[in-house]
Amino acid sequence: MSAKPFKVAAVQIAPVFLNRERTVEKALRYLDEAAAAGAKLVVFPEVLLPGYPDWVWSVPPREDLMDELYGELIENSVEIPGETTRRLCEAARAKGVFIVMGVNERNTEASGGSLYNTLLFINPEGELMGRHRKLIPTGGERLMWGQGDGSTLQVYDTPIGKMSGLICWENYMPLARYAMYAWGTRLHVASTWDRGEVWLASMRHIAKEGQMYVISSCQALHRNDIPDRAGHKKYYPADRQWINAGDSAIVGPDGKIIAGPLHEAEGILYAEIDPKALAGPRWMLDVAGHYARPDVFQLSVIREVKSLIRERVWRDPLAGTESRSNSVRAKPTVAAKPKARKPSRPSKPRAKKK
Repeated sequence: MSAKPFKVAAVQIAPVFLNRERTVEKALRYLDEAAAAGAKLVVFPEVLLPGYPDWVWSVPPREDLMDELYGELIENSVEIPGETTRRLCEAARAKGVFIVMGVNERNTEASGGSLYNTLLFINPEGELMGRHRKLIPTGGERLMWGQGDGSTLQVYDTPIGKMSGLICWENYMPLARYAMYAWGTRLHVASTWDRGEVWLASMRHIAKEGQMYVISSCQALHRNDIPDRAGHKKYYPADRQWINAGDSAIVGPDGKIIAGPLHEAEGILYAEIDPKALAGPRWMLDVAGHYARPDVFQLSVIREVKSLIRERVWRDPLAGTESRSNSVRAKPTVAAKPKARKPSRPSKPRAKKK
C-alpha cells in the first residue's frame, strides 16, 4: 500500500436517462475534473450506465410499460468487454487513475437477454482488473437483474491499497462483508441507490468494523432528469422533486464521515486517505485477525462460476458424428476403397473317421 497520503473521489451525478453513450460522456467529464484535482481513485454510483431502473418500485409488472422500459434498458446496457469498457479503460490510462464504475451488464456469455448489476474495477494502466456482479438484487430489482455468483467476489491488491466493492444492500450481508475483511481490504467501495440517515449510519459502522475507508457513491436524480416520455414518471407524487437525494459520503476507519454527505446536488466529494490510520488502531480491533475466533466461527466462500451450460464432446459411433452441447455436425465421409481379396487356398481333405 502507498506509504504517502493520497486523494480519492466519490462522484454523485444523474445519468442521461437510459442513454449509455451520453452518460459515458458525462461521466468522463467528471472523471477529468476529479483527476485534475489529484484523485487517484474515482468512484461512480451503482448502475450509473445507463441508469437505475427505479420504475420497478412503482409500475405494475403486468403492464406493457415494463416491456418497453426493459427493452430500452437492455439496448443501452454494457457488454464486457465492449466499446464502453474500452472507452473507460482508455480514460483511466490517460488520466492515470483507478475507476470503479457501476453498470447494467448484459449476459453476453449466455442468452444476451438478461442483465446483471455490476461494478467494474479499472486500473491506471487501462486494464479491466475485474467485475463484481451483485449477489442479491433487492425486492423489485429482481424483475430487472439476475443473481451474481461467488466467482466475482474479489479484493484487488493495488499500489494504493487493497480495494473491494459491494453494491448497495450487499453491504448489509455480514458474510459478504467479512469475506472482504478477511481478504485484507483497506479501500471499500459501496456504490448504491440508497441514501438517508440509516444508510449513512451503516457506512460508518462498516468503516469502523472493517477498520477501512468506505467510499459510498450514489446518484442524485431530480424529477427533471426523467423525460416526460418515460411512462413511469406519472407514478411519482406531483410534489416529489428529488427522486434520489444522493447523500454520497466518504468515511474514515474510525467511523467518522470525512466528506459529505452531498445532499440534493450533483458534484464530487474528495477525501485524503492516510495509510497510517489503517494500521495503528488495529491493535484494538481487527475482526479478521486477532479479534477473530476461527476455532468457533468459520466462513466458506464458494467462488466457482455457475455456468448455465457445461459442454461435453461426444462421438456417435453409429452415425459417425461429433457433438458439442446440442449442435451436431457430420464428419465428411470418404468412400471406402474395396479391399483386395486374397487368393483362396485349396482346402485339405479331412481324414475319415474309422
